[in-house]
Amino acid sequence: MAEQVKEKMVTLTIDDVEVTVPEGTLVVDAAKMVDIDIPVFCYHPKMDPVGMCRMCLVDVGFPMRDRETGQPILDEDSKQAIQFGRTLVTGCTQVVSEGMVVIGYSDKVKKARSDILEMFLTSHPLDCPICDKGGECPLQNLTMSHGPGESRFLFDEKKHNEKHVPLGELIYLDRERCIHCARCTRFQDEIVDDPVIGFYNRGRSLEITTWSEPGFDSYWSGNTTDICPVGALTTADFRFRARPWEMLASASICTQCAVGCNLTLNTRREAKSDGRLVVKRVMPRQNEQVNELWICDKGRFNYHYAAADDRLTSPLVRKDGKFEAVSWEEALDLVAEKFKAAGTSLVTLAGGQLSNEDYFNLGQLSGHLGGKSALYSGMMGGSLTAKLGIGLDSNLADLGAGDAILVAASDLEEEAPLYWLRVKQAAERGAALIVANPRRTKTDRYASLKLRYGYGQEAAVVMALISAISPKQPNLSEDVKSLAKDAAVKETAQVLAEANNLVVFFGSEGTGLAQSEALAKACANLLTATGHTGRPNNGLIGVWDRGNVQGAWDMGLQPSPSLFEDLKAAKAAYVVSADPAGDDPALKMALVKAEFVVVQELHHTATMELADVVLPAQSFIEREGSATNGERRVQRYYPAVTPVPGTKPDYAITAEIGVRLGKQLESLSAGMVFTQVVGKFADYADLDYQALAEVQDQWPIIGREDLYYGGTGYANKQGLGVQLNTAAGRGEPVPLEIFDLPEIKVDGLLAVPVTSLYDQGNSMRYAAVMFPRIAATHVVMNPTDADGFGEHVGVTLNGFDAQVDLMLDEKVPPGVVLVPRSFGLPISGPTPITIKK
Repeated sequence: MAEQVKEKMVTLTIDDVEVTVPEGTLVVDAAKMVDIDIPVFCYHPKMDPVGMCRMCLVDVGFPMRDRETGQPILDEDSKQAIQFGRTLVTGCTQVVSEGMVVIGYSDKVKKARSDILEMFLTSHPLDCPICDKGGECPLQNLTMSHGPGESRFLFDEKKHNEKHVPLGELIYLDRERCIHCARCTRFQDEIVDDPVIGFYNRGRSLEITTWSEPGFDSYWSGNTTDICPVGALTTADFRFRARPWEMLASASICTQCAVGCNLTLNTRREAKSDGRLVVKRVMPRQNEQVNELWICDKGRFNYHYAAADDRLTSPLVRKDGKFEAVSWEEALDLVAEKFKAAGTSLVTLAGGQLSNEDYFNLGQLSGHLGGKSALYSGMMGGSLTAKLGIGLDSNLADLGAGDAILVAASDLEEEAPLYWLRVKQAAERGAALIVANPRRTKTDRYASLKLRYGYGQEAAVVMALISAISPKQPNLSEDVKSLAKDAAVKETAQVLAEANNLVVFFGSEGTGLAQSEALAKACANLLTATGHTGRPNNGLIGVWDRGNVQGAWDMGLQPSPSLFEDLKAAKAAYVVSADPAGDDPALKMALVKAEFVVVQELHHTATMELADVVLPAQSFIEREGSATNGERRVQRYYPAVTPVPGTKPDYAITAEIGVRLGKQLESLSAGMVFTQVVGKFADYADLDYQALAEVQDQWPIIGREDLYYGGTGYANKQGLGVQLNTAAGRGEPVPLEIFDLPEIKVDGLLAVPVTSLYDQGNSMRYAAVMFPRIAATHVVMNPTDADGFGEHVGVTLNGFDAQVDLMLDEKVPPGVVLVPRSFGLPISGPTPITIKK
């Protein structure tokens, strides 16, 4: 273990307030720490300073010392003499030093700030009453605080630029409002490595433009509207639809992927919605241990499904072949009767985006009847993350020089964008990033070492790393022996073994359940073999394919390798927030064979077409609950709008069925269900809903009071969540996993599943603003395999025939066909595929 270096502190004075801060701190940040306001436009605490806007000008003085002796020079009052410069300096570029004196509100400084604002306003439109930024606009606020009372420039002298310019389908630019602070371009370049927008022309003709096709082609574009200090950048689905002061703010959690980004849902009542509260936009909520200040565009724009017009509003029972709306009592009585008759032949299948409380009640109900509970997910390993997940007090932001990160079988930006961003940042701080994947991905840009293997060898390459560390392992497969001889594998093994801290991410690139289980076990063994378990910033993270897969595992649900047989033999199938019939024709046929099918959903789905009873559930914007992310951080979300009439929370529906079957389950509130969770599962024993709602000071300090410093995101006042301990963290013995490596034998082309962030899943079909970014159903091949094929091909996959688009990519290994998940093609693991002209 490397010895912790004590941080050197520096003491200075800002506006007569003494402040002690770490060496290297910028003046604007030092002032912020003691609640002193230095206004900024171009500066952002997450980006490198550039000093472009000059709004942060301050007067800086330094202690005077004798040049010969180095001794302090004292003034006539025997105090340290301070020498100020002739000019003001930018507080965002000036680093603090011992004894420095900063004056931020002298007449000289005030005059400079007023002049800067007057210059900005010479070409800025006076359209605050109709500007989307009005009410949360840094330029508006700072002009009121620091600007001139009137302009000396004539309106006709203003330079009028183009307005309502679509940079892409998601973001609009008003060039007339842009003040050229470069926050947006720097964010895309420095933070997310997507430099797809930039400056064009010079002088007063300088303007933002997009370099990509399609325009502003980035998963992160919405964040630029948050940090834009004026109304130049707006989102397509919010502009001209509400004013900030009209809206309420509710804390929530994104369940689109394993990260669990903290959100704020802005709502208001609308006449066109019959006076109901409606969600107008989704904003990031600061949590420096999860998503910092950022969210991806899928998390920002993919909320419309929760408030769609076609929501189910009444229980439905199939009578004479047709659905008929019935009362809740009639529907639940029928469901309870059929479930009781099914007994041990009840199969419960739950999707991966439910709450912990939903999973708990589902598991308890199924267990009461002796039935089987299954999680609808393509990944295994949740029990291993409970044993060897990252330790208490872990934060990916703490990883840097001397630490290592292994990303195995994951296209990380596609599977969990914020994990990709935080891993990238760790690599930039000096952490050794090792990427093990059959093809190049964006994560490779920051990798210290890259390991290539064939699809199906995910676990073998990790076992080869262990073999390189401990060469005397018996019974190694030929794949492992061959990979262990690779020079890159040997070098990687040494880096991992010597790392101060090691975090391993395992994903689902090309895997099915068998490959995923082997990969998770191999990764667990690697951590154990290298001694990186049971302490902060060490352990295993699953890049789960749904938002609360970890919570489902913790509540006792896991995927079933025999799901087809389970559903086919079920006397009663209870499908909750999942659409197996829409994903896989084989599972559709299995459900057709089931004697009785209950579907619990928000909208019409293909699985609902096979149901005997349909129960309308509530969406995440209408209810409270908790979810556990990939780092096993349990977080709360809260209701933002009133529920759609006729719907109930999933946990309540299950509880009411349980009551009819003699099983007492809580139904009144998610908090009461969570109390039962705490009493049932040891990992959750120290938690309560109040603990999940606790907050603490975070840096940078973000809030709605000074929108110019960090942008229009929200401070976290409703809970940072609580990280669970692991078995290793509690000192429990965790033995090595013994397992066989799965084999893949295919003559011809091998189809493997991969993840695309913008898929054709049920939730995405309601986000109209995203439609242009969602690809048609397609497969991806290496050009060497596509000779003679056109842009469209026929495919036969798992007995299913379809016409699809063909995309070519030289990064795909020859002989392999990538099949994106949730694009209408049935694929759950590596499988043969036939391509026809």
